Amino acid sequence: MIRPGEIASEHASRHFKVYPREARRLKDVVVARRRSRPAEVRALSDVSFHVDPGSAIGLVGRNGSGKTTLLRLLSGIIKPTSGSVDVGGRVGSLLELGAGFHPDLTGRENVFLNGSIHGLKRAYVREQLDEIVAFAGLEEFIDLPVRTYSSGMYMRLGFAIAAHIDADILLLDEVFAVGDEQFQRKCFGKIFEFKQGGGTIVFVSHDAAAVERLCDRAVLLRAGRVEFDGPTHDAIVRYRQQLAGDLDPAERGAGLKEWGSGDARIEGVELLGADGGARTQFLAGEPLTLRLRVASPQAIAPPRLSLELRDASGLLVAGSGRSTGELGWDRRTTELAVRFEVEQLPLADGRFQLRLGLTDETGERLYHWLDDALAFVVYPSGEERGVVRLEGRWTGEEIGAATERVAT
Repeated sequence: MIRPGEIASEHASRHFKVYPREARRLKDVVVARRRSRPAEVRALSDVSFHVDPGSAIGLVGRNGSGKTTLLRLLSGIIKPTSGSVDVGGRVGSLLELGAGFHPDLTGRENVFLNGSIHGLKRAYVREQLDEIVAFAGLEEFIDLPVRTYSSGMYMRLGFAIAAHIDADILLLDEVFAVGDEQFQRKCFGKIFEFKQGGGTIVFVSHDAAAVERLCDRAVLLRAGRVEFDGPTHDAIVRYRQQLAGDLDPAERGAGLKEWGSGDARIEGVELLGADGGARTQFLAGEPLTLRLRVASPQAIAPPRLSLELRDASGLLVAGSGRSTGELGWDRRTTELAVRFEVEQLPLADGRFQLRLGLTDETGERLYHWLDDALAFVVYPSGEERGVVRLEGRWTGEEIGAATERVAT
């Protein structure tokens, strides 16, 4: 007998049939089935793992590795083609936030509707209603139709409902892409509260830092199979190695912030002000210093360090690269501290982000990439506007006397 909060997957596989073209009419369906055979897609193959009640386990892997399919098996949305997946107790799924909302109903009405979809009694939802609304930050909008909500409001309400389900197991799929940074912190706090209360968590995310923070163990999937099952850090290292050959992985759009082969790493990144203290806020024209360490587990040829400066919209403001061989790295070096000094910050106003990378000298092999190495804010020191601080000097210039016109 499986216990509440326990998960057991035994040689689970899931296959789908995909037809060559979409059939739009009944006649097309009949004719297409006669003329063509479907292709079989193996989303999962022979997946086995066990989760004890009260554990937090991460699922990591590249797009198409089978993570979402496995979550749907655990939630009961689909059944395995072969093998078995057993889940004990009530399951709360944060897979598609806001699924089941009716656009013409108010937020309040959709809370009750969504609660009933999750199997909750109306009395329980009524008890939780004020807390759900406050958590979503929608007190002023809860009695408006959800079709008037922004996408962020829509998703916040969906998370708030799902997070207040009295569940034994919580399935999370990229939930920290919801809302702003403040709301994401609230989400993480609620999930930690669930974990400390003895709930079981299965967490899917491309954000390695979030997985390591929440989970002690992780399963790495590759092409639908379990490639590794063990400590989270080891799983993340292997996952980043899968991404090492891709300089611009598709997973970036899903929250991936760090990847690479691990032959060398960027560590201890910080920004310093004129006094040498760590800073994240600067005035336009102030001096700024970027300090970091480059480290490798064994001696390698000098890596190439690259830097990108982007604004809040992701637009590239500036970029540069430098071989660490020019900064003191030789074939015996395994760690090097470097600085990048700016005498007068040429930025005027805004929020900015630093992205840092390490490659071999050719740039073809990626050792380490930090998509979100540092964020900082620049405030105008005078009348500057825009992104760039335009240096120049105004002077007056005498205008010559007008030429007299000769009368004829």
